[in-house]
Amino acid sequence: MYAEILNGLLSRTQKSSGVDQDDISSSPVGPDLRIGIIPAGSTDAVVFGTVGVNDPVTSALHIAIGDSLPIDVTAVHNDTRLLAYCSSLLAYGYYGDAMVDSEKHRWMGPKRYDYSGFKRFIKNRSYEGEIQFLTSTDHSLTLDDSTRCRMGCPVCYKAGQQAKKGSKCTGNDSGRWQTVRGKFLAINSVTMSCMCAMTPDGVSPTAHVGDGCTDLILVRDTSRFNYMRHLWRTATHSDSPLNMGFVQAFRVKAYRFQPSTTQSNSNTSISNDLHSRAAHTSVWNCDGEIITEAAIDVRVHCQLVKLFARGVEVEEKMPCCIPCVMTQSKSNPV
Repeated sequence: MYAEILNGLLSRTQKSSGVDQDDISSSPVGPDLRIGIIPAGSTDAVVFGTVGVNDPVTSALHIAIGDSLPIDVTAVHNDTRLLAYCSSLLAYGYYGDAMVDSEKHRWMGPKRYDYSGFKRFIKNRSYEGEIQFLTSTDHSLTLDDSTRCRMGCPVCYKAGQQAKKGSKCTGNDSGRWQTVRGKFLAINSVTMSCMCAMTPDGVSPTAHVGDGCTDLILVRDTSRFNYMRHLWRTATHSDSPLNMGFVQAFRVKAYRFQPSTTQSNSNTSISNDLHSRAAHTSVWNCDGEIITEAAIDVRVHCQLVKLFARGVEVEEKMPCCIPCVMTQSKSNPV
């Protein structure tokens, strides 16, 4: 439901503002309305990433109080048309295939994601292609930064101030385009940490909700054992899932992907040619919705929409017993 509201609100705003949203070089206008989310989904990644918990009462209180949190949105294009807007996860390969398979088992409820994910893991299928991406010229916006995005985040505040001054957080920004080619098990683009109950720290723990960037994670073709290690680290963060030989991660402002498809024989029929191309490409999982076009062009738009939220709050450790209180008072005398 959230994805439909996000796309409908942004599309209506562009239409009423006279902005051609199919033009990838255009600068979208942010809507005046804020979006309020009462968590009731399978992962609630957006709520976890902007509130910290998926408690309906907490989210309702943020709406009643009138809190406001601007977040980044990625615009996904194919050739000369807009395909969708995305604010959390855009994934190709493993997560895309798992989403397609899970649609066949909706009767299973949320368990269908575990079932479909296991099936795709067993197949261990990779897809060949080329991805080009634009890194930021701001050296403070790197994946090496251990700063977590929390309430009052200075990184997001700085990006918001720059956006207000007219510095557009889009693919038109000066930077360096890089190219990576190969076979990929998964291509994951996360515009926020994508925390959920299964991954408490998120797919990319240091991702920010409003820095004008997305974290691009490339998982190259590898063995099932290695990919299981990557998935285990993503779920538990016993170690960094990005610090692995077959994984590359970049903080980018824009990227484009072109799949490699086999060339058909001249005697092959058109229907067989289309089937052959489909067999060598995956789909994109866009905030839980499916995009069938494999070749896409993505731009990040800084703090384009606002949610009824205030960011993830840092929990203060409270003393659990009287000895702890006494110890704390001795260490912090008045």
